[in-house]
Amino acid sequence: MLHLAPLARFGDRVATGLADVTDDPAALDSSGFWAVCADYEGRLTCARFRDVRTEPVPRPVPGAWRGPAAGDWISSLDHAAYTAGVRRIREHIAAGEVYQVNLCRVLSAPLPPGADVDALTALLARGNPAPYAGTIRLPEHGVEVATASPELFLRRDGRTVESGPIKGTGRTEADLLEKDHAENVMIVDLVRNDLGRVCDTGSVTVPDLCAVEKHPGLVHLVSTVRGELREDAGWPELLDAAFPPGSITGAPKSSAMRIIDALETAPRGPYCGGIGWVDADRGTGGLAVGIRTFWIDRAAGALRFGSGAGITWGSDAEDEWRETELKASRLLAVASGTYEESGEALS
Repeated sequence: MLHLAPLARFGDRVATGLADVTDDPAALDSSGFWAVCADYEGRLTCARFRDVRTEPVPRPVPGAWRGPAAGDWISSLDHAAYTAGVRRIREHIAAGEVYQVNLCRVLSAPLPPGADVDALTALLARGNPAPYAGTIRLPEHGVEVATASPELFLRRDGRTVESGPIKGTGRTEADLLEKDHAENVMIVDLVRNDLGRVCDTGSVTVPDLCAVEKHPGLVHLVSTVRGELREDAGWPELLDAAFPPGSITGAPKSSAMRIIDALETAPRGPYCGGIGWVDADRGTGGLAVGIRTFWIDRAAGALRFGSGAGITWGSDAEDEWRETELKASRLLAVASGTYEESGEALS
């Protein structure tokens, strides 16, 4: 295997000097700085680093990342299978089993020679900057992830916890429909209930509902849910209550996850999981929802990326397919070195 030193990046914070790796979430309430990757399927990797410093993400080095060709990507669900899945979800909704389900597909391409997610990070920071961008490089522990996530899963500052669910996507604000607003409100209610399980009674509030946020190439509706964590609750209880994120499952969550398991044909892995950091000494942390995320599967020799859409009764199957294409197009172009800004290819 290519020798790549353990490393984590979150914004302008970089961590090196791996000290410990565990799957015990209680470690996040102990001491030290931790990088955290929680797969959608439940695998948790917490890596404590000795050295944490502030520095900007390096500019791309020509030739450091040779991405797959744009035509090399294959989808776990093709157009026919995805649109059939949308129609099946609408049948479940009509039967009263569920209100909303997030249907995802995993895109895969042959792993580029010498692939290093940190080199990909440099391209993403330039071609698709994101508020919750992050990288975790732990090859010996099977975690090599680069995310350009726009979505906050959990932020913690002492006892205050916050989530920023996204539901509703369009190229412009004018593309956002009544269906998008309804979808967002449904998920906000779900997140309120999740946080309410571990927060003081009456402390869970919604400071922002359906705010429009602009991101590279698209816009989202974003809400904020906030609460005060109970004194007897820490990271294990918080993750148990909130995971997996409501915005990438559906409502009710248990019914949505059952339908997802029946319709999706590939594991989501870090996509739709939680990716971020925890500073146990300061009692702070921030985990992104693992969307707009690339990960390396060395066992399969593949680079993977996920894309999905929230399906409601008001969904049109073709529109939902196009939404998954919209979410993927810019990022796949960045990873393939074909995205151009001001006439200059990123490579």
